[in-house]
Amino acid sequence: MEQATINTLNNAPKTIALTDFIAEFKDSLLASLNASNPPVYQVEKASVNRQQIMDSLMRKPFSAQAHVVQAITTLLLDNNEPAGIINAEMGTGKTMMAIAASYVMFHEENYRRHLIISPPHLVYKWRREILQTVPNAKVWVLNGADTLMKLLLLRDELGDHIEPSGPEYFILGRVRMRMGYHWRNAFVLKKVYQKHNAHNDKGDVITRYTTIHAVSCADCFHVYRDDEGEPYSADRFNAMERRIKCPGCHKPLWTLMRPTRATKTTFRDRVKKSMCQIPTIGPVRAETLLSTFGDDFISDMLSDNAADFVNLMDSSGEFVFTDKQARRMERALANLEFGFGEGAYQATEFIKRYLPKDCFDLLIVDESHEYKNQSSAQGQAMGVLASQVKKVLLLTGTLMGGYADDLFFLLFRALTSKMIEDGYTVNGRGSLGVAAMKFMEDHGILKQVFTERDSVSHKTAKGNQVTKRTQKAPGFGPKGILRYVLPYTVFLRLKDIGDNILPNYEEQYIEVHMSEYQREEYDKLSSTLTAALRSALAKRDTTLMGVVLNALLAWPDCCARDEEVRHPRTKDTLIFVPAVFDNEPNHFGIIECSPKEARLVELCLAEKAKGRKTLVYTTYTGTRDLTPRLRLILAQAGLKVAVLKSSEPPEKREDWVMDKVDRGFDIVLTNPELVKTGLDLLDFPTIIFLQTGFNVYTLQQAAKRSFRIGQKNDVKVIYLGYENSAQTSCLSLMAQKIAVSQSTSGDMPDSGLDILNSESDSVEVALAKQLIGA
Repeated sequence: MEQATINTLNNAPKTIALTDFIAEFKDSLLASLNASNPPVYQVEKASVNRQQIMDSLMRKPFSAQAHVVQAITTLLLDNNEPAGIINAEMGTGKTMMAIAASYVMFHEENYRRHLIISPPHLVYKWRREILQTVPNAKVWVLNGADTLMKLLLLRDELGDHIEPSGPEYFILGRVRMRMGYHWRNAFVLKKVYQKHNAHNDKGDVITRYTTIHAVSCADCFHVYRDDEGEPYSADRFNAMERRIKCPGCHKPLWTLMRPTRATKTTFRDRVKKSMCQIPTIGPVRAETLLSTFGDDFISDMLSDNAADFVNLMDSSGEFVFTDKQARRMERALANLEFGFGEGAYQATEFIKRYLPKDCFDLLIVDESHEYKNQSSAQGQAMGVLASQVKKVLLLTGTLMGGYADDLFFLLFRALTSKMIEDGYTVNGRGSLGVAAMKFMEDHGILKQVFTERDSVSHKTAKGNQVTKRTQKAPGFGPKGILRYVLPYTVFLRLKDIGDNILPNYEEQYIEVHMSEYQREEYDKLSSTLTAALRSALAKRDTTLMGVVLNALLAWPDCCARDEEVRHPRTKDTLIFVPAVFDNEPNHFGIIECSPKEARLVELCLAEKAKGRKTLVYTTYTGTRDLTPRLRLILAQAGLKVAVLKSSEPPEKREDWVMDKVDRGFDIVLTNPELVKTGLDLLDFPTIIFLQTGFNVYTLQQAAKRSFRIGQKNDVKVIYLGYENSAQTSCLSLMAQKIAVSQSTSGDMPDSGLDILNSESDSVEVALAKQLIGA
């Protein structure tokens, strides 16, 4: 235990435990901290005007949500900071808080146009919530083929100086944001005569001329040549697959193209395909409606007001659709938008090139942690949009994933001036790689690993060879938190909402013992692969690392099939392990369960007996797909199981889940990646992780899918892992990364995986918990 030394009245030094020191002087320390770093917003100084603005919304935020809105608007408007972050736990209503903040900024600073970057499957959820919350709001969805047309319309309004009467929201799908346009080469062929000199048998020079159909500009007819002066043929030019300008007049030697022409899709086909997205309408019914009412009439109705389509009447004045059909269609149309344009142009590029800077007042970035990667197209596109607006509001439930450089590129894109001021700039080659490493050195944790090997005899001496390598570790320093997180971030946890709005939440880790034969085979697999990996690493060969880790993690759950591990480069077999459990039903029609599968069935049956539905996560849904086996095992126990696969479009997954709930399914089995954002799975108060993977964002998002505002039942999250296996090591690492992630979220680690975190009782965490009274 660390200790502190203080002087008593008689000047005799007295040593006490540091935890006792903190406990005794906690109030004074907190008062000193608040004095040296005063908060931007204090509850007792809340703006009455801003509260009245929020009270005028059609849906009013809860008290805790209103304080978040007050804090973030104080930061952006009163303190005039370029960006702010709402780091709120999953299920606290980040969408609602962002909408309320935009409405406050509209009334106080006339922020009329708000641009929202949203995951594609949440675009229409944003539209629905805005229309249900903001009076007189106008919503533009930039997520379809008509995105370019809508942006052109906006440019025309700006040119005519037409000011919107109320707040306008432009919701841009993340995929559409970075999606480029279709193009093809455009040139004319020009005859070019080339002179060639050759020697005949007698040594005389013979001049010959050949004709080449060379690529040339359609405007100035300049022939395009290579560095050696040779003209390009059409085949050679098309093979380059890049957009080129004419060297003579600088006009492009390419043009935009409509991809639908290449597939020869007619306008009628596109309208018919769109109609078939609506429930109760199939190809035959769609063809009948088109024949009755015409292509133009149907397309105009779907584009302008799809709700009128539900009330479509025939020539005798009768409704075309029954009441039951109309109810299903209305529910689906809330998440659909139809556009029949053919233009495609990168929305980010259009906003940067053809709209005035600060055309949009506020940029709201939903799930902002998705834009943290250095070289991702969507991250770079987000950075472009952030540079074109007045203010940026980032929304996330998991600000960082455990490593300091998780924050660097996100911060650089949102708080560019602050990062440049601190010396994190691009180098001479225009790269931020060096700056990111410097940020990691300043605020993260870097481990230096020294490797010593016996060396062979040298010419002059004998000695050992020592090599050093640097690798990053989970952790983010307090200086970085104080500099880049606390001044710009508003935190909200579900338990802070209060008013008995939310039920209890519990996380639990259950360690499962392997069967005797399963343990023998795993130990054999582990020792063989570990020895092979150790031997390879001694030779500085890292090609085996991924193969060994994947095999050791997957085999305990996938041991119902033969496992052959091959070297990724030589293709040599490292080890072959036969199946431990049968993958087919026996003569009684029963599939033999592994210990973890048996525990899963036991847990699911217990939850069903309590009237609770269960959401089961497995990360093995691809090459090692476990879902068919798990579905059979759970079904043979009398449970009704539905499997959500990636083939289900993201925007339709919420309806898919609701349909399964209505049909009485007990369990939904899926990969956590498919439901980690946006879905409110309130009907599944019990969540079981068979595996977690390594992504902290996915784990934390998926674990809170049912613990959200509106949940009435207590929520239970269970992690299953085999004892003394790579799975336990993986969960332990995840626990450490979650601890770091929560420390930058204004929270102390409190996860069901804490039992595996050997460092969870460190002095820093213990002191921090005591300081905040946790």
